[in-house]
Amino acid sequence: MGIAKWRFVAGVKALPFKARYTVKMRISGLVRLVVGVALVPMMLVEQSAAWGNDGHKMINRLAAAALPSDVPEFLRSRAAQDAMEYYGPEPDRWKGQLEPELSAAGSSEHFIDLEWADMIGGPLPRKRYDFIRALAVAQKEHPDMRLTPESVGLQPWAATEYYERVKSAMRDYRGLAADHKDTKPVEAEIVFLCGIMGHFVGDASQPLHATIQFNGWTGPNPNEYTTDHRIHAQFESQFVSATVNPAKDVAPLIAKEPKVLGDVFEEYVKYLRHSNSLVEKTYQLEKAGGFQDGGTPESRAFVDERLAAGATELRDIIYTAWVRSADPVPAYRNGMKAASPPPGE
Repeated sequence: MGIAKWRFVAGVKALPFKARYTVKMRISGLVRLVVGVALVPMMLVEQSAAWGNDGHKMINRLAAAALPSDVPEFLRSRAAQDAMEYYGPEPDRWKGQLEPELSAAGSSEHFIDLEWADMIGGPLPRKRYDFIRALAVAQKEHPDMRLTPESVGLQPWAATEYYERVKSAMRDYRGLAADHKDTKPVEAEIVFLCGIMGHFVGDASQPLHATIQFNGWTGPNPNEYTTDHRIHAQFESQFVSATVNPAKDVAPLIAKEPKVLGDVFEEYVKYLRHSNSLVEKTYQLEKAGGFQDGGTPESRAFVDERLAAGATELRDIIYTAWVRSADPVPAYRNGMKAASPPPGE
């Protein structure tokens, strides 16, 4: 999202992330086969950001507007919706050329190549550093691939870590409100955190942010999908800006009843995997001319549904954080509350 990033495709070190050395194919759903991609020295690919400014703003505002009445009014207000909309593209603004360290540290949080991530074997770990260690093991087993966090992506951990930040801030809000203390600073913090979280949750509803096929088909291509490096921006930015009316097209598709999520990490990974399951459909729509000009009825319905899926997921994660923020805080073994751990713990 936001400012485009350049990446080398294959046989070349990534600048700054995500080199494409091989394509992993599943066979019969059981056997993974790594198919070598022909080297393309110094070939550059432009990676756009998911949804662009307009799509991110839509998702954040619609999610805030869909919050139920038992969420505090400050988070449902017009001012909060305006702020949420503004914060939607914020993490893309952190990828500017004048902030190179920030960009390098955060770029991998906008995507995950699930085909590569699954090469660690078993379910994705709940903690990002466990995943990073698992990737290091997989890298040794596949030295011809680039299985680094920068290349594979850290998307679900960015989103769910923000969920926990939101939940923590909401717990503080409850405590201050119960003590009849000023809640304005924590209210501002909660709106900010929800807005930033919304960016990452929105990223995950865009199918091309959950796959190795992020911007032009790579590897075996029997269906002759586009290999041009334009589909990403064409779908998520140009087509959205040209065709989507959020109030008319997207808002009616948002699930009416908010949902308290069970295991937030596991449900978020399911949400990501559903997006990944729509990758080929995205390419099929592009092949049929669905993202050109005004598109087709099918392509317009597809992009509306994906934006609504992002807004629904964000609304439900915010609502879950609010409900869970009332959970009692376990005590440490020495009797101190978890919110105030002893030094060194």
